[in-house]
Amino acid sequence: MNKKNKTPRLRFNGFVDEWEQRKLGNILQERNNRTSDFDNNPLYSLTIENGVTPKTERYERSSLVTKKEDLFKIVKPNEFVTNPMNLRFGALGYNTNDFDVSVSGYYDVFSIDDDKCSGFWNSYFKTQTAMKIFDNAATGSLIEKRRVKYSTLQELDFYMPIELDEKIQIGEYMDAISRYISLYQSRLEKLQNMKKSCLQKMFPRENQETPAVRFTGFTQKWEKRTLGSCFDERLENMPDGELLSVTIGSGVKKFADLDRHDNSNSDKSKYKKVCVGDIAYNSMRMWQGASGYSQYEGIVSPAYTVVKPKEGIYSQFFAYMFKTKDVTHLFEINSQGLTSDTWNLKYPAFSKIIVRVPADINEQKKIADFLIGLDRMILISQEELEMLKRMKKGCLQRMFV
Repeated sequence: MNKKNKTPRLRFNGFVDEWEQRKLGNILQERNNRTSDFDNNPLYSLTIENGVTPKTERYERSSLVTKKEDLFKIVKPNEFVTNPMNLRFGALGYNTNDFDVSVSGYYDVFSIDDDKCSGFWNSYFKTQTAMKIFDNAATGSLIEKRRVKYSTLQELDFYMPIELDEKIQIGEYMDAISRYISLYQSRLEKLQNMKKSCLQKMFPRENQETPAVRFTGFTQKWEKRTLGSCFDERLENMPDGELLSVTIGSGVKKFADLDRHDNSNSDKSKYKKVCVGDIAYNSMRMWQGASGYSQYEGIVSPAYTVVKPKEGIYSQFFAYMFKTKDVTHLFEINSQGLTSDTWNLKYPAFSKIIVRVPADINEQKKIADFLIGLDRMILISQEELEMLKRMKKGCLQRMFV
């Protein structure tokens, strides 16, 4: 922010005037219309991440109105909603619908002189500059319960463009980025739900001989096999290899790529070797899904177990199987220990667990390759989403005073 010139570092072409300082009370008007008519004014909530969004169906709306019929406030299109307690953390949004909605009576609702600028103010109020202003203005005896009520909000001074068109263009641009973020977030969630469904349907459920969904050309029943008939334990030590770690969400990763403090022992003479194609797992958290296929050669803590595939076994298929609900349950009931904090699944117990496996390794490969492709799409979507979020963050830093 360039305080001397009172202009943002990044502007649309054609705008050169310095921004002027004005009190918010000159452009905001509090709204206090109330309702309990959720049919004509659907019930919405306010979140820091998503702004004004529909209230989830888990709420029994009829039970929400307990004292007054007019408990909830009406929010008209382009009007703002703030949570006084969390405004300093970004709990603010506006009604982007073309119909009225209702929100909790605890929230503050206000309109802006020109509703074409709602997008501008929605983004401006979430900049670090605004967060600092709100935090300094918050009142209350307890730090965690400090509030910014509307009466305080209207007394605050903000810099704003002199020209209406500049506010409109900034608002439309920031709203477009937010829409793209929502679109990519929705796509990511659909892919993640698709993977969850595939893990349920592409592997047999308990007491079933075949999965609900199969690739064309495979008709044989899956055979029962012990994991010991599929994997041997790798017991080699390799003190000088690259340190690997096993995560629940991402499987086997290079430790250097993780944002973690290195608590590993300086003496790594007993660390276990991991080869490409092995499956490594955290013996104490296998029942929680802490396992993965290794794309790397390296070493892991002696507390981990490393298994290597036998002939006719496609280990990436098993890496996905080990994440399914039914199989993690098998890991849980076969773990040894008095409490969940001490449960441990070493190779001897692991090797005796019985699972169903396609006799044809080609079916194993088909399933694994499909899920690998799905994971790749999920990763790309995550990276695109993070790029958009970084872009929005950069704009919030550079396009406002």
